[in-house]
Amino acid sequence: MDIKEYVIEKASLAKTAARKMAIISTDTKNNALLAMADALINNIDTIIEANGIDMSLGKSKGLSISLLDRLMLDKKRIEAIAQGLRDVAFLDDPIGEALRMWKRPNNLKIAQVRVPLGVIGIIYEARPNVTVDAAALCIKSGNAVILRGGSEAINSNKTVAKIISEAGEKAGLPQGAISLIENTNRDAVNVMLKLNKYIDVIIPRGGAGLINTVVQNSTVPVIETGVGNCHLYVDDSADLVRAIDITVNAKTQRPAVCNTIETLLVHKDVAEKFLPEVAKVLESLKVELRGCPVTQSIITCKAATEEDYETEFLDLILAVKVVDSLDDAIEHIYRYSSKHSESILTNNYANSQRFLSEVDAAAVYVNASTRFTDGSEFGFGAEIGISTQKLHSRGPMGLKELTSSKYIIYGEGQVR
Repeated sequence: MDIKEYVIEKASLAKTAARKMAIISTDTKNNALLAMADALINNIDTIIEANGIDMSLGKSKGLSISLLDRLMLDKKRIEAIAQGLRDVAFLDDPIGEALRMWKRPNNLKIAQVRVPLGVIGIIYEARPNVTVDAAALCIKSGNAVILRGGSEAINSNKTVAKIISEAGEKAGLPQGAISLIENTNRDAVNVMLKLNKYIDVIIPRGGAGLINTVVQNSTVPVIETGVGNCHLYVDDSADLVRAIDITVNAKTQRPAVCNTIETLLVHKDVAEKFLPEVAKVLESLKVELRGCPVTQSIITCKAATEEDYETEFLDLILAVKVVDSLDDAIEHIYRYSSKHSESILTNNYANSQRFLSEVDAAAVYVNASTRFTDGSEFGFGAEIGISTQKLHSRGPMGLKELTSSKYIIYGEGQVR
């Protein structure tokens, strides 16, 4: 069977499953998610063994430390993934929710209700946790899912997908509700991008190259998840002790993810006091600083280039710029932001409100780390990705973002 036939077979099975998923009971979905969580815990050693193969291959291929961190599964991470399944199981089922209801003068009764999207294709890179998170949210929202992970995680993904799909089917999910494209040839992705007949929406999750490829080549509707060129602005009224803690968290807690800051903006009036203190802590944590000329006059660091301000490093690298005002900070963010997550640290209420209203991003913070832009942290149980576009959904995508709606109309013989 060639690649096209293989992918179409998977997609056809998913489309058939989607019809059943749209009407499956909440109890069946919840029981399946709980069974999937138990199956992961019961197979931790098997998963770690498969992941170990991927990690060894990744190291031999020279994958970066940040990519290896995304790829790695251990007991703690698998337990967290399983807990995510349980968390989703206990969330309210969005399907069938009445969004609004009204009665027309002719006595037609109209309601708008939530329905599944149908078949969702997820294309992602070296993050095997996405295999489970995506499946969980798609199942709870009544969708079938076709998963296509990167070659770096193929052994992990195959093992995890087999475990959860078998557990789900035993608990009552239709065959094909969870499908993994095991062929890592890029031609498999190209086929998926053209399957309008079978796939209702595609969601890419990964770096800029992957996302741009999907957006530019897909004839299937795409929900664009975002590259995270995120900023933290320290205003002249900020609590500088708190600002150090937030900066360190936003950059170093997990530098290889999209809600990590890549640029630190500092008001000129606090730069001489703040920069030496925050630099001392960041450098002790192996963060490489790249600063503007004013920054370099205050601390010792590499010179920042235009490219640095445009880059999502996903690494222990931080661009730094001293700005003259809030206006300058907002202008810098407008120019370089990927519209993912932006934060201001300030004790000036007027400045905080200006930042909230003028900065265009999926998540805008006051006095908090950008690391909270996450489905779990927002109370969604998990996330399918962080949408940085404006149509249909924006920000962390949970259950409701994986639904559409339809109108149902009750009549009594009315004609127009």
